[in-house]
Parts: sequence; C-alpha cells; structure tokens
Amino acid sequence: MESILSKSKVEVNGNLYLKEPFTSDLGAEIVRKGCKLIHELGVEQFTFKKLATEIGSTEAAIYRYFENKHKLLLYLTAWYWGWMEINLVYATANLTDPGERLGVALKLMVDGPIFTKNEYLNPLVLRSLVVNESLKGYLTKAVDDEHESGIFAQVYKFGERISSIIQEINPYYEYPKTLVSTVMESSLLQSFNSLHLPGMTERSIDSLGRYQFFHQLVINAITNEK
Repeated sequence: MESILSKSKVEVNGNLYLKEPFTSDLGAEIVRKGCKLIHELGVEQFTFKKLATEIGSTEAAIYRYFENKHKLLLYLTAWYWGWMEINLVYATANLTDPGERLGVALKLMVDGPIFTKNEYLNPLVLRSLVVNESLKGYLTKAVDDEHESGIFAQVYKFGERISSIIQEINPYYEYPKTLVSTVMESSLLQSFNSLHLPGMTERSIDSLGRYQFFHQLVINAITNEK
C-alpha cells in the first residue's frame, strides 16, 4: 500500500500558484526546498531570495511559479491536508465500524499521516511545517477573498469526511463540522504547545495522551446528544 501511495500526487487548487510546480524540475525543487526552508527558518524569516540561493536559481524564476511566500505556504498546507485525506481514505477503506474509522481520523489529526513516504513531498516535514506555521497562513485580512477562490478546499474536504463519520455514529448531533474543525486546529496547537509552550499543557502528556484527550472530548460530545 505504502509503495502505491508514495507515487500519489495531491491536486491543489490552481489559484495557489501561477504555474503548476510539478510540471518542471525547477518547480518541484522550489516546492521541496521551499518546504524545507520554511520548516527550518519559519515563514517570517523565509524569503524567495534565500530560496533562490538554496536552489541555485533566481528570485524571478520563483515568482513565475508563486505570487509570494504566503501563497507558497498555503500551497504546502493544502498539499498536507490533501495528503491527510488520502491517508484517511486508505486507512479506513476496510473498516465498517464508524467508531473505528473515527478513531483512525482522530489518530491522524493528533499524530499526522500514517503513510509517511511520498515521491513529491516529505509528509513528515510537511507535518512539522503545518504544526508550526500553517495558522499564520489563515489569520490574515485576505482570508475572505482566499476562501471565495476555493483555496481551502483540501482542508474542507478532509474535515467533511470526518464529519460524515460522526453523523453515522449520531445523525442527531448538530455540530459535526464545528467539532471536527475544533479538533483539527486544537490538535495542531497542542502539538505546538508540547514542543514550545509546555506551560500550556500537562508536561507528562505525549502523543497517546493527546489522542486520549481528543477521543474522550469527541465521544462525550456526540454521545451526550443521543
């Protein structure tokens, strides 16, 4: 399975780029090295000038693919959520019990992708980038226009798949999308806090502890509405 998925390419909304990067070696290098540099430097310190030096090209060449570093960050974030959706589909394909599928979905949100090899982008580096940088891409004045352009489709689709599982378990629960988006964002924040702001969480909490916390939170929310 992993060998098949390793060749899978995530289709990202065309409004995020000027030229599809994986149509050329240079474009692929821009995305891969851009992901690595944003992960290492943070989006605030990352520049196209630094990326151009890293790949031995020019800033002008990078601007032919991406309008700015904000769009590159959103592209990488969209790629991550698209990869997470692929993980969810394949990891739950043979599970008939919606409770088991919900457990897999929660595990994905807490720990990141199950399938960690891909020829296009490194899912583990993407996961770290999303934990540390992705919210900086959403909390902007331009978010309403970006929403209208459809560039958040990947995160919506991933969330909707999990919402549908919750509705299988309890079709009367009124807030499946709100609950899922809360867990999606909070699981990233708690991963961030455990690394950088340990005073915001229990020092003893680990991946299993975070999973148990969110599992309890979700199950209590949806079963109390029956």
